[in-house]
Amino acid sequence: MVKKIEVLGLGAGDLEQLPMGIYKKLLNASHLFLRTKEHPVVNELEKEGMNYSSFDSVYEKHDQFEAVYQEIARTLLEKAQTKEIFYAVPGHPLVAEQTVQLLLENGPKQGVEIIIGGGQSFIDALFASLKIDPVDGFQLLDGTMLQASQLNLNQHMMISQVYDQFVASDVKLTLMEKLPDDYEVWIVTAAGSKEEVIEKVPLYELDRNVSLNNLTSVYVPPVKDEQILWKNFSKLREIIADLRGPDGCPWDKEQTHDSLKKYLIEETYEVIEAINNEDIDHLVEELGDVLLQVMLHAQIGEDDGYFSIDDVIEGLSAKMVRRHPHVFGNVIAENAEQVLQNWEDIKKKEKGDVQSSLLEGVSKSLPNLLQAYELQKKAAKVGFDWQEISPALEKVKEELEEFVNELDGTEEGLMRAKKEFGDLLFAFVNVARFLKIHPEEALFETNEKFKRRFQYVEEMVEKSGRTFEDHTLEELDQYWDEAKLKGL
Repeated sequence: MVKKIEVLGLGAGDLEQLPMGIYKKLLNASHLFLRTKEHPVVNELEKEGMNYSSFDSVYEKHDQFEAVYQEIARTLLEKAQTKEIFYAVPGHPLVAEQTVQLLLENGPKQGVEIIIGGGQSFIDALFASLKIDPVDGFQLLDGTMLQASQLNLNQHMMISQVYDQFVASDVKLTLMEKLPDDYEVWIVTAAGSKEEVIEKVPLYELDRNVSLNNLTSVYVPPVKDEQILWKNFSKLREIIADLRGPDGCPWDKEQTHDSLKKYLIEETYEVIEAINNEDIDHLVEELGDVLLQVMLHAQIGEDDGYFSIDDVIEGLSAKMVRRHPHVFGNVIAENAEQVLQNWEDIKKKEKGDVQSSLLEGVSKSLPNLLQAYELQKKAAKVGFDWQEISPALEKVKEELEEFVNELDGTEEGLMRAKKEFGDLLFAFVNVARFLKIHPEEALFETNEKFKRRFQYVEEMVEKSGRTFEDHTLEELDQYWDEAKLKGL
């Protein structure tokens, strides 16, 4: 016996839309299963004697549609082991039918042949009802699994499977991530049939429509308002290309990788400042400024023919997958320390060649305080480090004493003191590392604190009606102490 499931399409709505061959098979099938009996054709065929079993009860058993589809497909394949069966779905079997895709995937593995019958797709009826041309570009999306990252706002969007108000609510909230609350969408039910209903509503009312059923789709027209598209990465890329284009901005067109270096550094520190101030709005703005630097460098690369933002994203994605095998592979990492160790091991394998020094990889472009921190971390990984903080603190005292001893007032002593001062800073960085204090961040916070307190001193000097020169150091120190008491 040939194990076989023939999948038939019930069409988009009326019995009149059903091909004659499908009509006869539905009436004559001895073992017919329906994904759902909630379809206009089913009511009419019942009157003509069609016998069937439906899977409507399966929907009540599961919270997720994926589980529903899995059970339906599993049941059908089990039934097909002993008899030839027919399986009917709304619309066309190959359009927005996850159960059919599961049958096509798993049927051959179980020795079951899957045959696709005909049936009119609801897509044709939708285009006709809405009077739109698919050549303009369109997306067909599943309302039960809709994600904001899927949305292409420049194209016609057809969202199927909007069965009920729960699905409609999820669709609404997902669309609102990209579109204004009052953006107009169309609710289309039973397209192309005599029961067709088309209603235009603002997006926020999408889940308030009581006529939603398994023949309902939502149509989202292409966005024409440029400002709405500003959330899209593709729009940002287009804006940057225009800035660097023939009719773009003279300043942007003049920039090179080298000329932009200082701006990337400045914007990075402004991000840190926003984080330290816990200023979310400022953080959003400053992260945008950092992204601008990335986009400008990528556009310069594209203009020069060397690379584009696509290459940057591809390289980053590949690196993240490679270096996180505990997420994307079968490696186990119990804690952050294991993650970092795996990262370093993978990084070494990627480099290939044997390093001439363990200190390779610490950029000379880093600020020297940060460079000292990274050099010490590299050395510590192979055991070149004190096991506790006490010797590190003693080293600071030793270097401070040597520094003070060189301050003898001579030029030679000053040169020696300069070297000792560097040793002192390096030793302090070591102490910071032991205490898990990032020296660059600590110094940044101190700089910010100094600015706040000195600005208070300036304010008090101005209020006094006198100049700085008219104040004694003791008076200025008093202002400084007031600033400290105010928590500045």
